[in-house]
Amino acid sequence: MNAAALLGNLFQNPPPTVSKRTVSSPPLGANNPSSHCRNPIRSPHPHATPSLVIETVEGQTSDESVARRLILLRHAKSSWEDRSLRDHDRPLSKAGQADAIKVSHKLQQLGWIPELILCSDAARTRETLKIMQEQVRGFLEAEVHFISSFYSVAAMDGQTAEHLQQVISKYSKEEILTVM
Repeated sequence: MNAAALLGNLFQNPPPTVSKRTVSSPPLGANNPSSHCRNPIRSPHPHATPSLVIETVEGQTSDESVARRLILLRHAKSSWEDRSLRDHDRPLSKAGQADAIKVSHKLQQLGWIPELILCSDAARTRETLKIMQEQVRGFLEAEVHFISSFYSVAAMDGQTAEHLQQVISKYSKEEILTVM
């Protein structure tokens, strides 16, 4: 079973339809060479911050089911200034801090404030969440759990969706409509 099917089954809906839209952000630190985007796939502009890709998953709902939202958010850009730090301990860069502020406001604007936040325990993910909580009060009201396995979830080679489904099922309650 693929990731979309597993996550679709999580909320007991038929297979979802997905639409994507990209919200561009203006270049940050155009005069600062350290703000270069390291991933050329993300942005053709060397000084641009990564765009926010908003993916909407819609499924048909029956009278008994309620629409739910799962927000998958990667941490903001991390700092490589202190090369002696373990990857797990790296903080956000200045650009990452600015992006965390933008994302928190964008999620608020969309009305996508989670009631449950499941977050990696890495320093940069904790810092991203802290900034979001400082910017938008609704993020402070969410139930938060730090999940150590989320740090290495990308290396799980085909097990990611199943793992996410298990963790979400463990912490989610019926009244929770939005999980991040």
